[in-house]
Amino acid sequence: MVRKTFALALLGLFAMPLWAADCAATIEGSDAMQFNQTSIAVPKTCKQFTVTLKHTGKLPKASMGHNWVLGHAADESGILADGMKAGAEHDYVKPDDERVVAHTKLIGGGESASVTIPMAKLKAGEAYAYFCTFPGHAALMKGTLTLGM
Repeated sequence: MVRKTFALALLGLFAMPLWAADCAATIEGSDAMQFNQTSIAVPKTCKQFTVTLKHTGKLPKASMGHNWVLGHAADESGILADGMKAGAEHDYVKPDDERVVAHTKLIGGGESASVTIPMAKLKAGEAYAYFCTFPGHAALMKGTLTLGM
C-alpha cells in the first residue's frame, strides 16, 4: 500500500510541468529604494517569463512609487530620461517606447504588479537591465536579466 501511494505521488510529480515554476520571479522594492534581487536568470526552457513586483514599504506611490522596467542595458539612460518627461501619469515610462521590452505599472506601499514577457522578445547573449524609473530610484534600484543558453 505504501509503495503504491509513493509510486502514484511520484508519477503525479512527473506529470507536472516542472519548468513552469522557473519561469517567474518576484522582486521586492522597499521604502529604502532597493530591490531585493540584483539579477534574474531566465531558463532557456521558458516560453514566457513573468515578473511580479511587490512594494514591501508603506509609503504611497506619489512619494515612493516603484515600477520594474526592462530594456537593453545600453538604453537605460535614454529610457530613464524619457520616463521622467512622461511623468507619473504614464508610470514614468514613455508611451510606446520601443526600447522598453516590458514594464509594470507604478505601485505604492503594499501593492504589487506583474508583467509577462514573451521570450521571443529577448535574445540570448544580449545585455538586459531592469530598473525603477521613478525619479532618482534607478541609482539604487537596478539589476540584470540574462537568458539561459
